[in-house]
Amino acid sequence: MEQTVEQKLEALYELQTIHTKVDKIRQTRGELPMEVADLEDDVAGLETRIQKIKADLDDTEDAIVNRKNMIKESLALVKKYETQQNNVKNNREFEAISKEIEIQGLDVQVSEKKIKELTYDIANKTEVYEKALADLEERKKDLAGKQSELESITSETKKEEEVLVKEANKAEEKIDDRLKIAYNRLRGNFKNGLAVVTIQRDSCSGCFNQIPPQRQSDIRQRKKIIVCEHCGRILVDETMADATQTELV
Repeated sequence: MEQTVEQKLEALYELQTIHTKVDKIRQTRGELPMEVADLEDDVAGLETRIQKIKADLDDTEDAIVNRKNMIKESLALVKKYETQQNNVKNNREFEAISKEIEIQGLDVQVSEKKIKELTYDIANKTEVYEKALADLEERKKDLAGKQSELESITSETKKEEEVLVKEANKAEEKIDDRLKIAYNRLRGNFKNGLAVVTIQRDSCSGCFNQIPPQRQSDIRQRKKIIVCEHCGRILVDETMADATQTELV
């Protein structure tokens, strides 16, 4: 059965009334949900950063071990070449072995220099790593505190909010999709979430701009859906608001 305009307006205002109650409950939480979300992001970001620094430290330590092994190999070759030098038959062989010893000596110097650089790098990365760990612990403490605070506030109103959300879902079933889309768009346009408002003192209670007498008369007749010329909110008359409030109590 097709709804009358009056029934559509009643359904919209009923939904608005329920949503306003939900909004008020959520407002009691203030900025806490956002603060908790930000801290959760901080914790996740720091954990990722710490994992990366730890992986870099492990790689650097592996690089030092590799360089130390290279030095051992070079020194072993030097020892081997020095033994061979004692048994050379001519100057050409002696010079060739001397060249190999020199190369291995240079390799040792390069590895020793690299080890110093890597050791310095580890010291710096360790400092950053420890700072990140301290920051993580601090953020975790802050997060636990905010989560506890939010949980305490939420637990007081959780049941009431759940009931209201169910009522809102039920009220939405009375509204056709086109109106629901318009209503939700208006809700999103305003910080206070008011999409459907009443006439108060000859003015729109959403933006407080005055409504001409003839337009007020049209609103009270409930023959068509009328929006505020200034803010675009859907307007209903005071008596409908009173009736809806009585039904919801």
